[in-house]
Amino acid sequence: MSGAVMDPHDVAAEWLARLESPECTPAERAAFEDWLAASERNIGVYLEAERLHAMAAALRADPALRAALPVAPVARQPGPRRVPARRWTWALAASLVLAVGVLGWMRLQPAPVASATYATAVGETREVVLEDGTRMTLDTGTAVVTAFGRDARQVELLRGRVRFQVGEDASRPFQVLAASSTIRDIGTTFQVTRRGDDVDVGLVEGRVDVSRRDDAATVRLAPGERVRVDAQGRFSAVQALDLPMAEGWPRGELVFHDRRLEDLVLEMNRYSHRPLRLGDPSLAGLSVSGVFRADAQDELVAALREGWGVSAEDQGDAVVLRAGPR
Repeated sequence: MSGAVMDPHDVAAEWLARLESPECTPAERAAFEDWLAASERNIGVYLEAERLHAMAAALRADPALRAALPVAPVARQPGPRRVPARRWTWALAASLVLAVGVLGWMRLQPAPVASATYATAVGETREVVLEDGTRMTLDTGTAVVTAFGRDARQVELLRGRVRFQVGEDASRPFQVLAASSTIRDIGTTFQVTRRGDDVDVGLVEGRVDVSRRDDAATVRLAPGERVRVDAQGRFSAVQALDLPMAEGWPRGELVFHDRRLEDLVLEMNRYSHRPLRLGDPSLAGLSVSGVFRADAQDELVAALREGWGVSAEDQGDAVVLRAGPR
């Protein structure tokens, strides 16, 4: 992006074009998130740019507008008759007036009726009920931006994990944007996790379509399925969703069944400023089952000590886990 002072609408248009480019880098996406978070005005003008872009695409496909544009003269055999130039002048003028009028009308349309930013700190979860009845459960370290207008409902996931229980509103489609992915709801409950530019979508009930921003590829999930989309927009194979885990974290519980200790430690560390660390590499593959409170690191350590013979050493800035009693 240029360092010169620019109108926010122009900046938003540049970001929109850059984000849709296959050459967009993770660093540029991070810079976009910083720009978006800098002010509510940036959020508003970017959402307006997205809306205008979608409207322009629809207008380009409108047969009435295409018919109004002048058609290049067809070459004809020399002869005494020829089409008066004034006819083409009037057709061109009419098309220009139409184009200017359409663009002016688009720019004068009102911005989204309501936009807001919601966030949680490390160790915090939060439930938000939106004006349409949609319930969002924000996991630890999560940030979202909502924009609800007359014709659409949109949520941008900037980081973290959210569970959506979508309110019914047939006149306004509901979609979630996350990195290079778009998730379109079809009346459902689903979860979206964003780590960097990797996005994971899990469906609890109903149906969702998971697409790349350019709509070049789409996956429809059935209940109990999940799919991951990487930073390059590539889809993983559809897999089974860990439903006990998916239903547990909104209650503040981490539910593990025959999972690696390494995975449990990574999940638990999302909720604490003082992380757990594996001091013994052999512990990484230790199979663990149980239900653990996300905000109770000490309870997990005590359970590992009693049930799996794992020792723990408090080193101030971290708790180091090792094999064997201590």
